[in-house]
This record gives sequence, C-alpha cells and structure tokens, in this order.
Amino acid sequence: MTTKSEILYDTNGKRLANLFKSPFFQKAYEHIELIAALLSGLTILITWFIADYINYPAFVILHLIAFAIGGFAKAKEGIEETVANKELNVEMLMVFAAIGSAAIGYWTEGAILIFIFALSGALETYTMNKSKKEISSLMNLQPETALCLINGIEKVIPVSELEIDHTILVKAGERIPADGIILKGNSSINESTITGESIPVNKQVDQEVYAGTVAIDGTIHVRISKPTDQTLFQKIINLVQSAQDEKSPSQLFIERFEGTYVKAVLLAVGIMMFLPYLLFGWTLTESVYRAMILLVVASPCALVASIMPATLSAISKGAKNGVLFKGGVNIENLSHVKAIAFDKTGTLTNGKPVVTDVYFQPGVDEQHGVEIIGAIENESLHPLAQAIADYSKQQLEIATFTVDVQHHKTTNGNGVQAQVGQDTWKIGKAQFVGEKEADEFQDGTALKLASEGKSLVFIKKNDKVIGLLALKDTIRKEAKQAIKQLKKRNIFTVMLTGDNDITAKAIAAEAGIDDYIAGCLPEEKVNHVKVLRNKFEHVAMVGDGINDAPALATANVGIAMGEGTDVALETADVVLMKNDLPKIAKAFELSKTMNKIVKQNIVFSLSVILLLIVSNLFQVLDLPLGVVGHEGSTILVILNGLRLLR
Repeated sequence: MTTKSEILYDTNGKRLANLFKSPFFQKAYEHIELIAALLSGLTILITWFIADYINYPAFVILHLIAFAIGGFAKAKEGIEETVANKELNVEMLMVFAAIGSAAIGYWTEGAILIFIFALSGALETYTMNKSKKEISSLMNLQPETALCLINGIEKVIPVSELEIDHTILVKAGERIPADGIILKGNSSINESTITGESIPVNKQVDQEVYAGTVAIDGTIHVRISKPTDQTLFQKIINLVQSAQDEKSPSQLFIERFEGTYVKAVLLAVGIMMFLPYLLFGWTLTESVYRAMILLVVASPCALVASIMPATLSAISKGAKNGVLFKGGVNIENLSHVKAIAFDKTGTLTNGKPVVTDVYFQPGVDEQHGVEIIGAIENESLHPLAQAIADYSKQQLEIATFTVDVQHHKTTNGNGVQAQVGQDTWKIGKAQFVGEKEADEFQDGTALKLASEGKSLVFIKKNDKVIGLLALKDTIRKEAKQAIKQLKKRNIFTVMLTGDNDITAKAIAAEAGIDDYIAGCLPEEKVNHVKVLRNKFEHVAMVGDGINDAPALATANVGIAMGEGTDVALETADVVLMKNDLPKIAKAFELSKTMNKIVKQNIVFSLSVILLLIVSNLFQVLDLPLGVVGHEGSTILVILNGLRLLR
C-alpha cells in the first residue's frame, strides 16, 4: 500500500523534474558559464565594498568563493585536457596565475583574473552555441513521426522506421518527413528550408518532394525513395555539423603552437622569479610579483581566441544565407582563389533545353504543324523531344494532345518517325530527314542558328522539309551577374564542357566567361584543373554532376550546386544550397572578411602581449592593469569575431 508521504514525495519529484524541464531552467543552463562568471564578479564587487568591515579570514573566504564559482569550469576543462593530451594549456596558465596572485597576497587581482577569463570563455561558448543554432533550427523542422499506409491501414510510426517504398500520407499543412515521389494527389509545397525560395512550388504525381518541406494546400501520398538518414535535408544538417567540427589550418597551427608557448612562458616565469633578484638587486618580493604579472600577460588567451570564434561565425553566417562550408579550411582557402572553372550544363545553364526559334515554310499551317510535332515528340523520353512537346503545349495552351499518332519509331541519336493520318512525319537531324532537303531550307537560317550554338531539329512531312526548330540549354538568369561580380574581383573564369566548340563558344560569350574548353571528358576536366592550378596556384571548380566530382576533388576548393548529384555534394568543399551562383561572390567576400578579422585579431593580440611584457620588464605595469589589459584583449578579439554574425 502506498503511503501519503510516498505520494507526496512522488508528486513533488515530478514537479521538480518538470521545473528543471521548464524553458526558464533550459535557458539558464544554456548560459550557465555566463551566469557563473557574473556571480563571480558580483562576489568580488561585494567583497570590495565590505572589505573594511570584515576580518581577513572572511575576506579570503569570499575571494575563494569567487575563485570557485568563476574558475571551476575553466579549471576542470584545463585539467581534463592536460591529462588527456599530456600537454599544458592556456587554462592551466590562468589557474597558475590566479593561485600565484593569491599566494603573494593579491587576492582581488587573482579573482578579477578568473572573472574576466570566465567571461571571455562564456563569450566563446556563446559564439559556438550561436553558430550551432542553425542546426538546431533545422532539426526542429524535421518531423519525428509519419503517417504510414500499411496494407491500406493508416499507422503512425517513428520517422526512423520508414523504409524505401513505404507509402506515407501527408495532409495539407503538414511537414513532409522524408524524401519521396508523389503517388497520388497534388499540393503546393513550401521548399524554403531546402532552396531558400519563399514562393511555393506546385507538385504533381511522379514529382519528387523533400523532407522538411511543407504541403500547403493538398493531401498527397508519397512513396519513400531514400533512407531517412540520406535525405537532402539530413545532408544539409550533416554538412553544417562537419563544418563546425573541422578546424582551419590557422587554428591547427595556433593549437600546436600553444603547447610549446605555454612551456616557454612557465620557463620565463621561473627565471623571472630569481634572476632579477640575483643580478639586478630587486627584492625577492618584487621579482616574484613581476613573475606573476608575466605569467598573466604572456598567456596567449587572446591569440588562441583569435580564430575559432571568427571561423564559427563565418560558417554560421554562410549557412544562414544558403552557402555551406565543410570546415574552416575551406572558408579560409576561398579568399586565396585566383581562378574558377565552371561546368556548363546545370551550373552556368539550367540543364534543360528549350525551344528558342521556330521556322516553317510559307503556306504551312503553323499551328497544325506545332500540334503534330508536339504529339509525336510527347511519346519520346529524349530531353529535346520533351522540350518540343512542352513548347507545343504552351503555344497551344493545352494539357494533353488529341492527335492520333501511329507507328512511332525512334532512331537513336537521330530522330523520330511516325504516321499521322495519311502523312509520314520525320523529326530530327539533317542527315535523318535528308541533308540535301535540309540544306535548302530557308537559305542561311540553319547555318546562322548553328553558329549561335543551338541544336537544330528539322521537320519533314512526306518528302518535303517544312520546318525547323532551334533548341538551346539557356543560361541561368543569375549566371551573368555572378561572372561579372567575380571579374570585378580579378578572378579568372573558364568554362569546362563536353559540348562542341560552337556551342561552348556561344555560351561562354553570352555568360561573359574569360575562356572556355570544349569537348571535355571527366578525366580531361581533371587535367585542365591541374593546369589551372599550376598557372594560378589556387583554383576553385563549380559543378553539379557525377562527371564533375573528380574535378571538384582536384581543385583547391570544390563548389557544388545544391540541386546537383549526391556524388558532387559529397565531394565538394562548399555547397550552394539555393543554386544561386551570385552567392559565390558573397562567399568570397565572407572568406575575405573572416581572414581579415583573423589577421586583425592575431596582430592585435600579439601586440598587446608584447606591450604588456615590455611594460612589466620596465616595472611600469602593476598586476591589476596587467589582468585588465590581457583579459580585456581576449574579450575584444572574441567580440571582433562575432561581428560576422551580424
């Protein structure tokens, strides 16, 4: 039998548990380092005010409380890292400096040192939390359960249990839990979490939908096409996480340098304690005092904090704007790039051909001709055929064709032939319909269109060529703007494409590219990137396809289009999630700004350390000023790094 006291205990336990889960406590826990630092500072301030009214033991105890509150986290971190790495670090120097200050009677100065060091640590933690906020906000957009149709019965299951070919039901207003293909229904989909575009996209049967996006106004049945841990949405999260874990070359150098520097400082402090006393007539108290100041001011706290906050801020800023960097090394290297190689199809161009020009012989019923060729090409899966069918539907303002097409036959690489009524139609290349008849079609028109890099498709009815279509993979609207911005930064641009020379020349001229290389196979793209590296040293490659992956890996910085293939996304160092090419220029600017801030921080921190050391040697610096100067410079470099978050 449960007693009344047990019931009360259980009830109070639940209340306490709920209290700790409350938003207030969760928020407080997130800022625990800052709260500890402020409490430490408050204790020091109270002690300073009441110092004349308390005895010395109470004075010491209050300072020890300030030491414990402010220094516990950093001391614990320093001891754990020292034991794990068997290497002294900056945290241990601060612990030694605080203990040394207290040992020679400077309790308040030692406590202030701990307070400011704890405050700078809290700021650094804030930077890291701020940079990880993008991941948290993304993860919150991912549903935890899905409504799965199993043998026609609706069942709610965890998203982690979804498998390929499962069918899920997504109702209007719900977030899609996994990547898949629409089997039934249609809806406007808000894809802003993936593409950054706020305008919804209408999705029909057989079209792909992505995890994390929202079905706005229609219920859809979706067949799962990818494991839940391999969705595009999950890849975005993984990319940001891996970027924050990877350190830049500058950061790695500073960390390697830190261990040696700490040993040198401790050796210099040991010498400072006794050498001036023995050689220059200083008192032992003065020598020890100056050694403690040296221990404080020579610690490389500001130098260590010069890079990581700025790097994390830059990665976070890029992620917020649709540019994902896979680590600090990539964002640091980007500003050094002097040349960029672009893939053509799907990168500079939309990757889908469209009909740009249509010509018919005089006397031909153009509307009837457009309807016939549209109906014939609609039965083919070739990209050019689909482009012609789409053009016909747009011109005729119809959704489906009513023309009866018979005996449809495709000749691979050349064209199609079909019977409509009593007439035989051929649609395809000049050699397919007859080169002699094609050459005679509207003198000079075909040659002019071909010189513009367009693909020509001739239309033959029975024994006469009656029409001509020109198709072209159109340049992305933003490509010209991106190239112009890069050229303003004196970055050489080159296009690598497998297309013929005429098409490549036309596209390069239209986009404003400095140079182009046509007829490139994947392995040839790699060789051309190597040549560019020899010439310019630092080269970037922008691509979206499987054939671009080797070149992306070869370049100093590989940049993938967000809607590209999985291989390209995994190989690249930078991903443009919105397929927005002008973002490349913004990424360059972000990289340049980050490197500038890092240089500012390093020069500033080293200058402050040198100034404080020299001032100490000339005995013009006291311990309180040394503490403020050293730790103040640390806070300033962290705040300078945080500027990138604006």
